[in-house]
Amino acid sequence: MNAAVKPADERQMANAIRALAMDAVQAANSGHPGMPMGMADVAAVLFNRFITLDPADDRWPNRDRFVLSAGHGSMLLYAINHLLGYDDMGMEQIRAFRQLGARTAGHPEYGHAKGIEVTTGPLGQGIATAVGMALSERLGNARFPDLIEHFTWVIAGDGCLMEGISHEAIDLAGHLGLGRLIVLWDDNRITIDGDTDLSTSTDQLARFRAAGWHVLACDGHNPVEIADAIAEAARNPRPSMIACRTVIGCGAPNKQGGHDVHGAPLGVEEIAAARAHLGWDHAPFEIPEGVYAAWHRVAARGAQARAAWQARLDAAPVRTAFEAHLAQDMAPLGAAMAAHKAQLLADRPKIATRKASEMALNVVNAALPFTVGGSADLTGSNLTRSKGQASVKPGDFTGAYIHYGIREHGMAAAMNGIALSGLFRPYGGTFLAFADYCRPAIRLAALMGVPSMFVMTHDSIGLGEDGPTHQPVEILASLRAIPNLTVLRPCDAVETAEAWEIAMTTTNRPVLLALSRQNLPVLRDGADENLTARGGYLLHGGNDRQVTLIATGSEVEIAMDAADLLAADGIAAAVVSAPSFELFTAQPEAYRRATLGTAPRVGIEAAIRQGWDAVLRHDDGFVGMTGFGASAPAPALYDHFGITASAVAAKAKTLI
Repeated sequence: MNAAVKPADERQMANAIRALAMDAVQAANSGHPGMPMGMADVAAVLFNRFITLDPADDRWPNRDRFVLSAGHGSMLLYAINHLLGYDDMGMEQIRAFRQLGARTAGHPEYGHAKGIEVTTGPLGQGIATAVGMALSERLGNARFPDLIEHFTWVIAGDGCLMEGISHEAIDLAGHLGLGRLIVLWDDNRITIDGDTDLSTSTDQLARFRAAGWHVLACDGHNPVEIADAIAEAARNPRPSMIACRTVIGCGAPNKQGGHDVHGAPLGVEEIAAARAHLGWDHAPFEIPEGVYAAWHRVAARGAQARAAWQARLDAAPVRTAFEAHLAQDMAPLGAAMAAHKAQLLADRPKIATRKASEMALNVVNAALPFTVGGSADLTGSNLTRSKGQASVKPGDFTGAYIHYGIREHGMAAAMNGIALSGLFRPYGGTFLAFADYCRPAIRLAALMGVPSMFVMTHDSIGLGEDGPTHQPVEILASLRAIPNLTVLRPCDAVETAEAWEIAMTTTNRPVLLALSRQNLPVLRDGADENLTARGGYLLHGGNDRQVTLIATGSEVEIAMDAADLLAADGIAAAVVSAPSFELFTAQPEAYRRATLGTAPRVGIEAAIRQGWDAVLRHDDGFVGMTGFGASAPAPALYDHFGITASAVAAKAKTLI
């Protein structure tokens, strides 16, 4: 850190960011030049003197993580990655900013280009995800102290700090003492509507101090002040926030400092004036070799650091264990879970699926040392802590269970950060009714395709007396609407074990389990095949059926009882357990047709019908909820709302 540099070099490095930002936004005729131009000096100092990464190996485990939480300023990141020499960020990508098929999307998207650690744009998500990355670094350091020790750097704006999730994130980071997390706040005092005093009077420095952070301030256009602040932050054992006082759109002489420069092209005349003001006499999209050379020295320094790290790894006694940890081999889970399911079939316990989940977790966490669990202050209800799982505590990161506190949104975003780190597989719990508190982070997990694992208990009116505020009648439908999210609602202990197998072996999307509070019998007779992975399967009957009853979760038991009632009346009913509409839809058409049959169908779920199009036709029946629940014991609620075996049988008879 603090390598000897010429301030003039950093000025030119920063001006290259400014030039590319204003040229790309102008060419696209849309975008946000203000933040990249305002934070260019901070970014130049950060990268030139401090950050450690190697564009030749963008997945190097011990690289520093750089998170552009203010994702609207995406051209800052794209310009930096181009200047550093990432091989997928040539000038043609900069010229194609915001165009279809380009890696340079309007907001940074994970997986679209190297050097993008996380999808950002929804304000506050970046800083909260970075907390998970920084936490993952500390967890990794506790296990492999000679191999994992890096920084997480965040550029955040006023909008990021206004969003409620930022409070959850900074509170958790301060409490845990995530000392290698450094947030650079773009303190330009401008939002889209105008000056920040239109909408906030918060003393952000006092706010961060109150949460246990180390707080600094600097002139965001003075390289010496910037470097001194970053160096001091890097030495401090607490997470640090540096308030970088900047001018939005710095360099555009007639527009800088105003909100109009936030999210619109500068215009040809202002760009010409900016070039003159900055002394940048180069054509659009033209970078002089001397500036490239300065940025390439940053990459060369990172390559040297990676080579030194690789040498340490090669000589490390824990090399085999470290590489196995990174590989996240799921093979040990197969035999362990098979034995667990065999025991379930022998014992046939009548238990809530949240309890069945706890039992499965004991197997998962014993077999897989790279899992990290947690709950948003509902450990005893979610049952997400397995036997012997030690807590993560401030200053002690040897444990594997995180007490996220009453911070559902922050938890979900932090889980994404842990998953993105590549070091651990995270899961975390809350009530299904509070999935909406997590929803923006769940959506980003699905958009990024990262395997965060959400454990949502108390999944229906079956939770009983806590009433409609806690009864998620519409939440399943809203979650099933999220692309690339697998929702699993198992009906018994066997399906729950299979659901955990699915969750842990899924690597390209998040998985969410919806689990019951009430006890449910084991309905399965075999477990040689993971039938839950089919998404839907015949649990009962199927030959010469007159009606097909399709149910999920706790209502599969009701469907089985209804089939018995219908059989007593001489009506043959097939029962399909459908734990996941997403997985069922992905099955071959022939399988789906054979499973559902051609007879009339009745769907059964203690939730609304919306989202059942995957298995029900327009004229098929549905027994479930049409409005909010009520406060009463679960059996009384099922009777009151007509979600009973007799009601299902009656509905079936009307369709035959």
